Amino acid sequence: MQILKTENKKSNILPLFAVATFGLNIFALLLLMFHGSMLQALKQQLTPQSLVQLIDGQAVTVDPKPSFERYPETIRRFVGETVSLMLTWSDQQPPQTAWDISSQMVSNNIKQKLLLEITSLKSGSQFQTINKGSEYVLVIDSISQPTKITEGTWKVEMYAHQLSFTNYDKLGVSSPFNKQILVQVVDEPLTSLPDKPLSWHLAAYRLGEARLQIYNICDIKDKNCS
Repeated sequence: MQILKTENKKSNILPLFAVATFGLNIFALLLLMFHGSMLQALKQQLTPQSLVQLIDGQAVTVDPKPSFERYPETIRRFVGETVSLMLTWSDQQPPQTAWDISSQMVSNNIKQKLLLEITSLKSGSQFQTINKGSEYVLVIDSISQPTKITEGTWKVEMYAHQLSFTNYDKLGVSSPFNKQILVQVVDEPLTSLPDKPLSWHLAAYRLGEARLQIYNICDIKDKNCS
């Protein structure tokens, strides 16, 4: 009889033990989930993301960056596309039009210097016009990784050449454009859209959203470019 009573007690305890163990596991799981949600909320508070609406209607979520920081690829893309817009011409987009649009991303103190360098690429022609059927295309060979100068300023080296084509010369003539280009952060976008924007206006507007500006440009061999 004593043996039967002992076995009955053991059999009664086992279900209770199983239920208690299961309950503890559930509690531990809930506790982990609670801690996870707390950590996620804390992460969002420390690194809030922003919703950015693009001009083409798309919306993206971006991580915050200090106003004086830029990703290297943002700097390289800004330089490459700005100079390409500046030095790609046709009879539909003559040099003066390209300059008027792209020079918005250039500091006022170097505009005259840069304009002189650009007009020298188009020797023997007026800068305001271009012969019908002629095309000038900037071909970028390489753009270096940005080198930080100070907080919010960088330098890149760009190796490129402008190819010019005419109705009489389909092979093209190459003019080198190898420069050190210095850029800096600006507080506000430098470009705006007209009432009826054309494709190059939209291109300049998107570039301006990077809030960068070219503030100096030097020959690739200049040792004192700053």
